Amino acid sequence: MACYAASEKGGDVFFPIPARSVRRSLRLPMFVLVFTLLLNSNCVSSYSSGYWDFTCNNSTDMERGKLGPQNPGVCSGKATHLPVCECGFKMLDSCFLNKNKMLEIEKGANDFNIPIIRSNRKLVASIDGGLHKPSCLVFNSAWKARQLEHEPNKKFNYPSPAGIQRPKSDEDIAFMSILELGQLLKANLITSVELTGIFLKRLKSPHNDASTGGVPEKLTLGFYGIGPLHGIPYGLKDIIAVPNYTTTWGSTSFKVQVLDIEAWVYKRLKSAGAVLVAKLVTGSLAYDDIWFGGRTRNPWNIEEYSTGSSAGPASCTSAGRTYCFKRESGIAGLVPFAIGSETSGSITYPASRCGVTALRPTFGAVGRTGVMSIAESLDKLGPFCRNSVDCVVVLDAIRGKDADDVSSRDISFGDPFSVDITKLTVGYLEDAEMEVVHVLQSKGVNMVPFNLSYTVDSVQGILNFTMDVEMLAHFDKWQRSNLDDEYEAQDQWPIELRRARAISAVDYFQAQRARGILIQQVRESFSVDAFIGNATDWEKVCVGNLVGFPVVVVPTGFKKISDAPSNDTRRRTTITTGIYAPPDRDHVALALAIAYQSLTNHHKQRPPIDDLGPNDPIPESPKSL
Repeated sequence: MACYAASEKGGDVFFPIPARSVRRSLRLPMFVLVFTLLLNSNCVSSYSSGYWDFTCNNSTDMERGKLGPQNPGVCSGKATHLPVCECGFKMLDSCFLNKNKMLEIEKGANDFNIPIIRSNRKLVASIDGGLHKPSCLVFNSAWKARQLEHEPNKKFNYPSPAGIQRPKSDEDIAFMSILELGQLLKANLITSVELTGIFLKRLKSPHNDASTGGVPEKLTLGFYGIGPLHGIPYGLKDIIAVPNYTTTWGSTSFKVQVLDIEAWVYKRLKSAGAVLVAKLVTGSLAYDDIWFGGRTRNPWNIEEYSTGSSAGPASCTSAGRTYCFKRESGIAGLVPFAIGSETSGSITYPASRCGVTALRPTFGAVGRTGVMSIAESLDKLGPFCRNSVDCVVVLDAIRGKDADDVSSRDISFGDPFSVDITKLTVGYLEDAEMEVVHVLQSKGVNMVPFNLSYTVDSVQGILNFTMDVEMLAHFDKWQRSNLDDEYEAQDQWPIELRRARAISAVDYFQAQRARGILIQQVRESFSVDAFIGNATDWEKVCVGNLVGFPVVVVPTGFKKISDAPSNDTRRRTTITTGIYAPPDRDHVALALAIAYQSLTNHHKQRPPIDDLGPNDPIPESPKSL
């Protein structure tokens, strides 16, 4: 299924297609990898001359992939006579160099570069995951300096649900929104202990094969007063550290890892009174939905996978699902909200597949201390919720400047409930769901056709270069120890990170300069207050993450599954759209999402996890999508 709770002490990224192909004030993010020219007996030219040999000490073991932590590919420095290796220069697109220059570079790399590389690696790469020693070179997503529109201590005018009574069934309680649950607590119709017990019972259901227990906070009996999250249970993606519990990053390499760190986002939620009940499945090292225990399912159609590394938070907020390939009944409504992350699609894709409302906020809006890092200039944390109002509640609690995350900042976040949407001009792309356009028009929003224009043609490649190089910097030790050989999906991180070794510092920096041009062009093209478009179009996912602007994913309907076994199946394919806004305008996108959901009920539907309909067999193996 999509949820497991970490046991006591005793790892966005989704790529739908294989070819995944900065602003003027951008400063180079993360560590820059310096490509070390590799010599290999299978890759030599006919040239022969003297130079320093920095081939591997144990080439036989290296070729067999047997080098381990005690001998992580260390190279020798003895003088010898070997032919120059032209293949390394070819990989760097540097064949314009003649033989003498190649020999000069190879000697210089051995004499000068490698000692520096090793010294730096010893300083910053002794621990995997990037939890310590962040780069001092920071990406800032803000388009211009703005005075904060919302003081940190000012409270929003949250709507107060009227006439809330305690439902008779726990199932109905489990699908209540944050504010509705808050009303139950405030009216003493339920205690926080009771409420947490309801969700822990669902998490521990025998149908939830991946659940191994809860991670409950210490509770007080029914006291309500800190704010709208006080007493509300929730889950964290398992790349977020909580002391005394395993933080596995979804990876075999780290499945017994316990980090004595309180993640900044966890501390923020704890201070808001929210109750952590589970660590939720992440794809291994935050790549897609495969983890060391299996693969997460889509609650709306359990023949499909959830997609995206935040599959656990998305699936559990939607319903939750066993990961086994056999057909089993499931259980719905495992957490009222959850925190996931996105580097490139790991919020937008699983939210769309699982039919939940989610927010990928402005880059830098939420501190990331204590969170496994893929790419410091791309990683973002955001909420998966029942509706867009709940997203406001959660973002307001977790946003802010984290002193230990140099990329975080106090974004300009106005009150979404005070936005006059009739004064907004909102664009819609050709791939926008027209129901959203028509509903917002009926609410008085000025809707206009729109196209986000830019001329940079290597957007997907820029995203790849940025993410892969920065990820490799965080997992240099892991790769050098050949732990990538035990990775759960060999066609994912292992291949990409090996390829990243051949990206030079110069070409990484050129990609960031190209990113700067993209940001400038997008900024100049963003002539509307927000726009509506497909949330899972890969090009838009890449652009949005490189620029750092927010998007709210909202469910907009359902359609029949393809190749349905019968007309009676209740399984569905969810339809969603994205509401995009400029950086620091999260409240505008959220205000539009709130307006849309005030007139629709797609976000209130429940997956048919226990009631698939008659004549609806499920194949042993889900579809590979």
